[in-house]
Amino acid sequence: MRCLLGVDVSTTGVKALLMDERGSVRAAVTTLHELSTPRPLWSEQNPEDWWSGTCTSIREALREANVSAEEVVAVGLTGQMHGLTLLGKRDAILRPAILWNDQRTGSQCDRIRRDFGRQRLIEVTGNDALAGFTLPKLLWVEENEPGIYSEIEHVLLPKDYVRLRLTGDYATDRAGASGTSMLDIRSRDWSSDVLSAFSIPKAWLPKTHEGPEFTGEVSTEAAKVTGLKGGTPVVAGAGDQAAQAVGVGAVSPGIAALTLGTSGVVFASTDEPIVEARGRLHAYCHAVPHRWHMMGVMLSAGGSLRWLRDAFFPDMSFDALTDGVDDVSVGCDGLVFLPYLTGERTPHPDPLARGAFVGLTVRHERQHVVRAVLEGVSFGLRDGFELLRLAGLPGMREVRVSGGGMGSAVWRRILAEVLGVTLYGVDATEGAALGAALLAGVGARVWESVDAACAAAVHKTVKTVPTRDANGSYNEIYKLYKTLYPALKELTHDLYKWEQMHHTAAD
Repeated sequence: MRCLLGVDVSTTGVKALLMDERGSVRAAVTTLHELSTPRPLWSEQNPEDWWSGTCTSIREALREANVSAEEVVAVGLTGQMHGLTLLGKRDAILRPAILWNDQRTGSQCDRIRRDFGRQRLIEVTGNDALAGFTLPKLLWVEENEPGIYSEIEHVLLPKDYVRLRLTGDYATDRAGASGTSMLDIRSRDWSSDVLSAFSIPKAWLPKTHEGPEFTGEVSTEAAKVTGLKGGTPVVAGAGDQAAQAVGVGAVSPGIAALTLGTSGVVFASTDEPIVEARGRLHAYCHAVPHRWHMMGVMLSAGGSLRWLRDAFFPDMSFDALTDGVDDVSVGCDGLVFLPYLTGERTPHPDPLARGAFVGLTVRHERQHVVRAVLEGVSFGLRDGFELLRLAGLPGMREVRVSGGGMGSAVWRRILAEVLGVTLYGVDATEGAALGAALLAGVGARVWESVDAACAAAVHKTVKTVPTRDANGSYNEIYKLYKTLYPALKELTHDLYKWEQMHHTAAD
């Protein structure tokens, strides 16, 4: 039986997933890697760790599934978006990769808006200049590490560094490239205007491809260390959010996706590029050829609950942590959580936004605080859905949910009631890695299209229906929630300035 391999280079580890042509997952193996935060707002990784993790995960997945190299007919790649991987001569890694959740580039974003024009940038790339994106990171290196900048020969996204090691080819997908601030989303290729404005040689950037398109083949050298067969074709794949959407079947207009992982994502497909005029939503090319999508991203979704657990209840499981939450009424007796622990993107593109508990009293116990986090993250995701509606997207007839947070029945119910929509789980639980494998299957002609692949391999399961009374109460609290960021913005910015002065003085 033919098998397909999806490789997901995420922030926490590399997952290798093997599925057969019937759509059944045969094995899924993850190898963890380290995250470095050497300074406040910084987030970096060693690209070599991605490759070693890829080799380990692929070998173990082949062994676990009892699949031979000859049975793997195609490989799809996905992974964390926006990360800046800089290579010099002979593909030498010039510095640690700067990741999607790194927030050091506020001044470079201002430079991009000033020199290119904010509205023009949104029209061309579909997005405002955001601290997590690739172009601001590249300009930060130019300004702060000119010696390294002068040695650059190639600029790659994380999964595309793995592609280079796997095939020897410099290539990327158009969904992932949409998150660099350097792609024209209408032409679906690099923007000569953006590159010219910032003197970035096009030769630094890889060729762009549609998601199911072949970009190369597994090299003889890579075959030896991964256990794959030399010559196995590799497709472009997708950035993790577009691949995640493929993995849950959100590939056509009317089917939205909600992902509750470390970050939180609301995602909707379109048949044409739609740009939110103020840049509060991301407009990207989809992994599906000649389709686009709009997306809202909050940076600390499931990450907020993990922070709460790790910081205050490290010995508790997540199930134990949420025990008793159902005994707390909607609104947590007047406690509201603002989930901006690592800055924010949607609807506030502000790297200096900060989290807060507002309304805390001695009456509040653990279950109040936990429920406030669940509700606050849900309000943040609602911000994204409200913007999708305002942008004029076609009606969303169903919302498919995925991610680790969706394993919590109480959080699913809170989300359904905050959003006022019915949520559907899917039987495909492996998300982005599964989406990458499905794209590989389309490239290998196992399925004739991405739509056909999703219809064959992804099916709806659990259904969560909101209650009208709870939704009405949440509508009232949501109005109060929306006032918190404007009320606290100046304070959080001043706190950051104090923090920087204190850090400089300590150095």
